[in-house]
Amino acid sequence: MMNYQNIITIETGKRSGKLCIRGMRITVYDVLSYLASGMTYEEILEDFPYLTKEDILACLGYQK
Repeated sequence: MMNYQNIITIETGKRSGKLCIRGMRITVYDVLSYLASGMTYEEILEDFPYLTKEDILACLGYQK
């Protein structure tokens, strides 16, 4: 089981306190929206090279 604490972060001053990935400005919601629109993991990773497959999996598996 993956430890999401190092991937999913919350900072009150960043993106209005939304769940972000590794302290960056891309949110869990952003990634899930891309997947919902039909983008593949590979397309997301190509468009956002600073993301990893583990980041995407963390977004899919995160439970609050």
